[in-house]
Amino acid sequence: MLLRMAVLDRIKRGEISLVFRRWQKPTVRSGGTLQTAIGVLSILDVREVREPRIPRADVVKAGFATKTALLSELAARDGTIFRIALEYAGADPRIALRQRAVLSGDELDAVRTRLHRLDARAPAGPWTERLLSTIEQHPDVAARVLAEQLGCERDWLKLQVRKLKTLGLTVSHDPGYTLSPRGRAVLSHLRGTGASRHLPPLRPAADAKEKSP
Repeated sequence: MLLRMAVLDRIKRGEISLVFRRWQKPTVRSGGTLQTAIGVLSILDVREVREPRIPRADVVKAGFATKTALLSELAARDGTIFRIALEYAGADPRIALRQRAVLSGDELDAVRTRLHRLDARAPAGPWTERLLSTIEQHPDVAARVLAEQLGCERDWLKLQVRKLKTLGLTVSHDPGYTLSPRGRAVLSHLRGTGASRHLPPLRPAADAKEKSP
């Protein structure tokens, strides 16, 4: 579920506590969370509603002056209307994670194990250390350019970077990426172990769809 920055800011300030969407099926669930540009949102409740049953109070909680304005916003899409109750839950935990430059031996081993699992599921072969190294050598370079250098498709590369970001190893910019302090520590550890000293070249992502876990 994508939310505009202006809406996210109002959710963080407590001015908006409801969002309405037209969906064929919900993309969030009650009790779940949503990572956003401002941090983590808690999804408190997701339910179907009918247009006539949207009360004035809910219109205001969604940040609209009138019900007409709310329905106009929803008119561009087809599907069932869903009412999503949410609230700001706090800062993105990946931010604190990626700032940690000093990791214990157990922490380094745990991250290396996670990376090895990602490598093992990739038909193209090991890619995690190569991608970390490429980002280190080419900070703030657009994904399209990095993909050309690695011989893979841009969308495939962006998917892999998101996996590294979840582990707190990279930081996204406009354009490109950099390694976080945690990412630099992990890359140094990988190089020290020599775990992937002789990596085969990446194949284009069209030939490198992820295997099921």
